[in-house]
Amino acid sequence: MGAAGFVTALPIFSIRSAWAQSQVALQLSWLHSVQFAGSYIALDRGFWSEAGLDVSLLPGGPNAPVEPPVVSGSALVGISAADYTAAAVEQGARFKILAVAMQKNPFVIASLPGNPVNVPGDLEGKRIGMALANTPVLQALSTLNDVDFDAIEIVPTQYSAQPLLSGEVDCLLCWETDLPVAMAIQGVDSVTMLMADHGYALHSQTYIATEESIANRRAELVALLRGEAQGWEAYREDTKAAAALTLEMYPDAGLDLRTQELQAERQVPLMFSELTDANGFGWWTDETVAANIETLALLGRTVTPDLWDRSILEEVHAG
Repeated sequence: MGAAGFVTALPIFSIRSAWAQSQVALQLSWLHSVQFAGSYIALDRGFWSEAGLDVSLLPGGPNAPVEPPVVSGSALVGISAADYTAAAVEQGARFKILAVAMQKNPFVIASLPGNPVNVPGDLEGKRIGMALANTPVLQALSTLNDVDFDAIEIVPTQYSAQPLLSGEVDCLLCWETDLPVAMAIQGVDSVTMLMADHGYALHSQTYIATEESIANRRAELVALLRGEAQGWEAYREDTKAAAALTLEMYPDAGLDLRTQELQAERQVPLMFSELTDANGFGWWTDETVAANIETLALLGRTVTPDLWDRSILEEVHAG
């Protein structure tokens, strides 16, 4: 048995080691953490090996962009986001978005209970700590909600909760699953306003592949995404076990179990919805795509609905 009840599937690997397996790589969008635990479960439980795939999980990070390995073919699939994919397509990359892991974008405005930001209008007159690179994100939120952007004071900060805790700023632009979690681990209550609940529709943790791979490696794409779907459904059933497995598989990643457990728990409502309950992990509709296109336009990206290709996902969930 693996950590917290996960089966390590060593007999499966040993039995199938002599079988011909397709070697493929999945390029993650960041360093190893519970953010990708569904993939770890798929690997640990043998979901991919049973389907004839030998999958390598390639960590991302600040100096490891997702798109180049997918373009070059060293990764079959990459985990990206709609805005990054749109930018790459504008530069000539022939990508398609195959599945959407995060049904709700994880960006939040985090504040403290004594001076909360509950709705976008509360931002007016506030000092917000954020990276200047995210200014278009805040502008888009303001436009979507008729907020006076010029009434918000942007304070460039490092990605840390400390500026909020020290009173340097009134709120932070961050992900629901990181700085609010860090504060909770310190025993600090925070208020988070999920931007997706106020019109900021931008698909995150999306699976991308090239048009060439869709045409020529379709069976591998279906098998890879089917394993992902199985892994994430198992993650949803037991997030604490998913966190434990993450630390077991990557003991040198500097991860804290309690932090990973809380991140895993807070990630669930971002990834699963009535839409995925009805149609399966990673699903989207024409309506969600239209909302994405509207948000992307506010971010300066012009895309068309054919950036999304659901044909692989339809095979994954067929029947």
